[in-house]
Amino acid sequence: MAKLAQFHLLQTSLSSKPPSLPSLSSTFTLLDDLGQLGELKSLNSVKAVHAQMIKMSNNNKMDVKGKSLVTYYLEFGDPRSAAMAFFVGSSHYLPWSSFLEEFRRFGNDPEDILKFFVEFCSGGVVFDSRVLCFVLKLCGNLKELWLGLEMHAYLIKRGYDLDVYLNCALINLYGNCLGIESANRLFDEMAKKEDMLWDEVIKLNSKNGRWLKVLELFRSMQLTFAKPNSATIINALQACGKMRALNEGKQIHGYVLRWELKSSLAICNSLVSMYSRNDRLELAKAVFDSMNDHNLSSWNSIISSYAALGCLNDAWIVYNKMESSSNVKPDIVTWNCLLSGHSLHGLYQDVLTIMKRMQDAGFKPNSSSVTSVLQAVTELCFLKHGREIHGFVIRNGLDYDVYVGTSLVDMYVKNNCLSCAHIVFDNMNNKNIFAWNSLISGYAMKGRHKEAIAAIHRMKSSGLTPNVVSWTALISGCSQNENHAASLKYFVQMQKEGIKANFVTISGLLKACAGLSLLRKGEEIHCFSIRIGLVEDVYVATALIDMYSKAGNFRSAYEVFRMIKNKTLASWNCMIMGFATYGSAKEAISLFNEMCGAGLQPDAITFTALLSGCKNSGLVDEGWELFDSMSTDYNIAPTIEHFSCMVDILARAGYLDEAWDFIQTMPLKPDATVWGAFLASCVTHKNLEFAETAAKNLFELEPHNPANYVLMMNLYSMSNRWEDVERLKDLMKKVGVKHSPVWSWTQIDQKIHMFSAEGKAHPDLGEIYFEMYNLICEMKKLGYEPDISRVCQNIDVVEKKKMLLSHTEKLAITYGLMKMKNGKPIRVVNNTRVCSDCHTAAKYMSVVRKCEIFLKDGTRFHHFREGKCTCNDCW
Repeated sequence: MAKLAQFHLLQTSLSSKPPSLPSLSSTFTLLDDLGQLGELKSLNSVKAVHAQMIKMSNNNKMDVKGKSLVTYYLEFGDPRSAAMAFFVGSSHYLPWSSFLEEFRRFGNDPEDILKFFVEFCSGGVVFDSRVLCFVLKLCGNLKELWLGLEMHAYLIKRGYDLDVYLNCALINLYGNCLGIESANRLFDEMAKKEDMLWDEVIKLNSKNGRWLKVLELFRSMQLTFAKPNSATIINALQACGKMRALNEGKQIHGYVLRWELKSSLAICNSLVSMYSRNDRLELAKAVFDSMNDHNLSSWNSIISSYAALGCLNDAWIVYNKMESSSNVKPDIVTWNCLLSGHSLHGLYQDVLTIMKRMQDAGFKPNSSSVTSVLQAVTELCFLKHGREIHGFVIRNGLDYDVYVGTSLVDMYVKNNCLSCAHIVFDNMNNKNIFAWNSLISGYAMKGRHKEAIAAIHRMKSSGLTPNVVSWTALISGCSQNENHAASLKYFVQMQKEGIKANFVTISGLLKACAGLSLLRKGEEIHCFSIRIGLVEDVYVATALIDMYSKAGNFRSAYEVFRMIKNKTLASWNCMIMGFATYGSAKEAISLFNEMCGAGLQPDAITFTALLSGCKNSGLVDEGWELFDSMSTDYNIAPTIEHFSCMVDILARAGYLDEAWDFIQTMPLKPDATVWGAFLASCVTHKNLEFAETAAKNLFELEPHNPANYVLMMNLYSMSNRWEDVERLKDLMKKVGVKHSPVWSWTQIDQKIHMFSAEGKAHPDLGEIYFEMYNLICEMKKLGYEPDISRVCQNIDVVEKKKMLLSHTEKLAITYGLMKMKNGKPIRVVNNTRVCSDCHTAAKYMSVVRKCEIFLKDGTRFHHFREGKCTCNDCW
């Protein structure tokens, strides 16, 4: 509202009353004869009748005539006279809300009422408390703070500050214009607190979601022996439901019984809702059954309670009882309770069935119905159904609803239709933070983090502040797309924005550290999670197990696992996978038996972890036993991952014929993982015939994967079939296969040192080679001999040995030995499977330098100590 030019006159005009001017509110009267009003044809005739009414003062039927007079002034385009008639004549009889509605209906701006009020005051008119109360309420609604404050000062000077109606209006004014805290302070400063004032301040706090304050005020109200009205009791019960304050809710229930208020349907309905929100469905049902009568809201409350808590069969029983034996019939709210309950508990197919039943019953879905159904089709990935619902939304004008719009954005995002999500988002008139977060999440999950961060900046420009969900969506999306460095960068930016991380944020960051094997950074985040009190969260703890396992600190992973009080299946699976990665299959199986003893049922991921452990440890019999138990003991159908693990288990152990037979008889079509596992073992065991068959399938399934070509070239070079090596090189050029960059890195202090087969050389490369020569001399004294069988170049032996020195994992380990102090373990990450020579060399290095070496290659962890590796040469 534009600032009223006359407001500065108000203070003086309200402060003085001309002695010669009487108060008009007590002298204004109307004619008994209503016929004259029906004959009014012009504004002048209305004014003439108005004058006669004042002369022939009669108080009969003022409400009807007063309303008619105001309406006639508005019809003839004189809102000023209408306001005057209302202020000084009919404010006792015509409700202010009705007058306001009439004023708006004729195209007038409510702000003009305040202008007229100021004008009348400036002219010397003195109004009674009812008019002042109306004006204060209007100031609160229109957020006209300064006029309201001037009136507050005037009320204090005139002694109106003890009027309960005016005080209620003042509390509303402060709450709307200055915030709930200011309203509460004003209430605290008021000397006389009548029942109505308590009711008003509790209602205002409830409206602002200040549930704890509602309960505090209600308790204080009881201590002053003030008696709350029904609305206040309902607000207090709602606060008990929101705060899950069961004991307080029971006390209020006792108050209701003591004062015999149980006949109030509204209060009983609120009691049902309060008990259900506190997960005490038996008490909610007891209240419902004790009611002498039930209205529509009563039935909807109990049905909503059953549905929200997952007792869906009971909800349908009550629904059927309502429909058959009650005078009250279901409405759209009833159906929406059933829809939201089934959607909340994951029965998405049933949601679609209920929607059809609802429409067959003659109910047209509203925005709440559509939101529930959109959630269902989102989870079911029914994009076609989602588009149909979108069409229904547009045809029925529901696209104005911000929650419907947000659900549509979310539906398109989760169904991989980001372009449609963007269109819906752009067409939303009112974008809430949930809509922005859905769009940010969509960009992030698709790996488009630059557009996601741009959306965050646009969100700021729109006046909304990105919250923890906004930033977490960005961080988690980057981690999911293996852009781990970006996850850490955005977390730093999030902290600069002053946003406090939650358990999802920490889990995403730990996933990034696990992906990069950044042990020290992971340890920092572990400490950070302790400081902010999230370390006991089971999701954070599970992410810590995963991080420590993948970053090479298995002992810490196991310690975190044992500290978890309520272990989830994901926690067990993560720990089992940790054992599997380190080649500790027997420990993994032991942990699996412990998990089953604790009453948890394994899933497909559990058996993937167990079978991976068996293949990394060479446990063939145990692998077969676990694979067979999946379907026989746990009713889990093996997936392609499980078949791939079994092929790997058999082939690694040298049972190539059995692995071949297994591939031929498996019910699923072998994919690249199956043939890849088989090919790797064929190369290890130098079985050229099987290898060529596997390679042929792989060249068809993934023609651009260089690893398959390299494996075959290694096998051909070991067999001195150099023509076939050259043939494969030519095939790679023809197909357009490019060698993936091979790299290794190690962290010294806070710096990452990268060693790459191609690209820029490390600045200390000369010193590294010098150190390596010295190391190899000492290693040869202990029996080390370079393994040149995997060098697939047709060159002499000396050159092959030189080539082995340039392997990135050797360079990284050597550099670590040069720089590490105090006997700390050497930690190296390599992106390919470690070659046999580097594996052997690492064993000797651990003996020569008396140190531990952790090497994470492309498939597993190797822990070298005292000349041995935890893999037991099974990799």
